[in-house]
Amino acid sequence: MKRIKLHILYIGFLLGLLVSPPCLGKVEAHDFVVVIDAGHGGHDPGAVGRISKEKNINLKVALAVGRLIERNCPDVKVIYTRKRDVFVPLNRRSDIANEAKADLFISIHTNSLANNRTARGASTWTLGLAKSDANLKVAQRENAVILYEDDYQTRYAGFNPNSAESYIIFELMQDKYMEQSVHLASLVQEQFRHTCRRVDRGVHQAGFLVLKASAMPSVLIELGFISTPAEERYLNTEEGVSNLSNGIYRAFLAYKQEQEHRPGHTPELRLAGKKPASAAPEKVEKPSSASVPASGKPVFKVQIFASSELLKGNDKRLKGLKGVEHYKENGLYKYTYGASEDYNRVLRTRRSVAGKFKEAFIIAFKDGRKMDVNQAIREFKENR
Repeated sequence: MKRIKLHILYIGFLLGLLVSPPCLGKVEAHDFVVVIDAGHGGHDPGAVGRISKEKNINLKVALAVGRLIERNCPDVKVIYTRKRDVFVPLNRRSDIANEAKADLFISIHTNSLANNRTARGASTWTLGLAKSDANLKVAQRENAVILYEDDYQTRYAGFNPNSAESYIIFELMQDKYMEQSVHLASLVQEQFRHTCRRVDRGVHQAGFLVLKASAMPSVLIELGFISTPAEERYLNTEEGVSNLSNGIYRAFLAYKQEQEHRPGHTPELRLAGKKPASAAPEKVEKPSSASVPASGKPVFKVQIFASSELLKGNDKRLKGLKGVEHYKENGLYKYTYGASEDYNRVLRTRRSVAGKFKEAFIIAFKDGRKMDVNQAIREFKENR
């Protein structure tokens, strides 16, 4: 009799495994954390269509994705950058993910094309240098969110979302999460294509500030085109929201299960208030000489900060860096660190200060006058 009871309990245990939701399984040493970011919000409407605003479409889909994960994946912690119609600064969105030590960051947006009422389909984007003017325009539109912030020129070190020159920060950027981000983006597009039956506009790279500052695999999803009337109507239906959110959820689930079963995977033990060792900022290297003689060659520098006032050398906003210089442009004092004719050396300098100045980027001068940094890089490569 006792043996029969044991057999019944064992069979019950196996049946329990079979009927469990797909995300259930062995719970790791820490919850898998995903941050879902509904783009725009509050006084920033995003793209505006004939009957709706991007911010509302993004929020509906973001909340729907989160609900699916919360309902089916008890080992996953879902964090939202916003759950209602409020404005969240761009850098705060990535800060939320970094502070939570998230495993994934998914930013949800809706596309738009001026003077185009026929474009259709969904695309997924990862961090990188835009390979075309069309890709650059998508990044410029999404990064223009910072213009809604009162102190954006200071907060983003003088980054101008509408200037192609500012996007040089994404040149040769080494993102250690690139492979994982691209793989997740591919899974999302696969679901959009096969499950959601959407036009597949592919996986792309561009310079999104919200992804640049996120220290984990990250993607930005463009659900469809609010500028196309038929697409806009679809994006505002319950069917559209349900279909798209289900596709994103399925891609998330496939990614998470692959990560858990990859060879050599071991859960990371995280102590409260402690960052993973890989997140520790590098030691700031000694700056190059600021007094580089005029040689007719471009001189590269790292722009770290911008302010409407002239700062003293020991100002706390310079975070202890020595040898900081400044120049004045458009009424702003712009502060630079390091100077060299060797672009690769200044690129290493930028990486070394990234822990203190997340939005730092490279600029160039020739004979004391600021020049186009893309042209400067071309000249550097030609003269090597």
